[in-house]
Amino acid sequence: MKIGMLGAGTIAQAIARHAVRHGHEVVLSNSRGPDSLAPLVQDLGPLASAATPAEAAMADLVVLAVGWPQIPDVAAQLPFLDGTVVIDATNQFATLHPRPTVADLGEITGSEYVASLLPGARVVKAFNSLFARYIAADPRHEAGRQVLFLAGDDAGAKDTVVRLTSEFGFAPVDVGSLREGGRLLQLGGPLSGLHVLEQD
Repeated sequence: MKIGMLGAGTIAQAIARHAVRHGHEVVLSNSRGPDSLAPLVQDLGPLASAATPAEAAMADLVVLAVGWPQIPDVAAQLPFLDGTVVIDATNQFATLHPRPTVADLGEITGSEYVASLLPGARVVKAFNSLFARYIAADPRHEAGRQVLFLAGDDAGAKDTVVRLTSEFGFAPVDVGSLREGGRLLQLGGPLSGLHVLEQD
C-alpha cells in the first residue's frame, strides 16, 4: 500500500516508521516543501519519498497529521478525494503552549469538521488519543497489544484501517461513528489519552 502523509511531525513520523517497517511506501509532505524532508526521507529508507500535499493525497490511504489551525489550508490544496480513506490523527487544539485552548465546534466533532473539508474522503478517526511516544513504540507489550481506538461512518474504511494497524501490531477497537465515537476520542472525551492494552 502507498500511504500519503499530510504532515511530517512526530505522529506522522511514528506512523510512517511502522508503515515502512511492514513494507509499505510512504509519501511525506509538509508546508515547507519536499526538499525540507530530504533528511527524514533518507532516514526512513528507500520506501519513503517526499512530495507536495496534493501529490501525497493521491496515495492509496492518507494520514492527516497537521496542527489544527493548518487543516483548512492543507485541505484547500488537495484534489477531490474520491473514496480515499483518510485517517484523521488531529486534535482540535486552537492554540498550544503556553496556554492550550480547544476549538469550539458546537455540536459537531473534530472529525466531522475534517470530513466536511475533504469531500469524497472516507474519514476514520484514529491515533489522536495516543501520545506520539506510544504510537512510535512497539505496540506489542509483554502484557498485550496497544489498543488503538478508531471511529468512522464508513464500515469499509474502518476495515481498511483495522487491517493496516493490526499489521503494525496494534489492537484496533471500533468505538462507533464520527459523531458518537468521535466524541469519545476527541479532546475532553473519556478515551482521550487513555493508554490500554488488549491481553493476548
